[in-house]
Amino acid sequence: MKTRKKYSKEFKLDAISLVTEQGYTRQEAASSLDINPQMLGRWIKDSQAEDGQAFRGNGKLGMGT
Repeated sequence: MKTRKKYSKEFKLDAISLVTEQGYTRQEAASSLDINPQMLGRWIKDSQAEDGQAFRGNGKLGMGT
């Protein structure tokens, strides 16, 4: 069974930036980063839909005292 790679928030945001700010196509950016273009497309969609809250991580959020 193939293990799933995990990508950091910074990696995802940099990948998205290649398309949204630097003019690369999804295919070009994905190819240069050795990732699947459909995954990059999903990251872009998630980042636009979440109003900056995409890729927050899996850690526990601190509870206020």
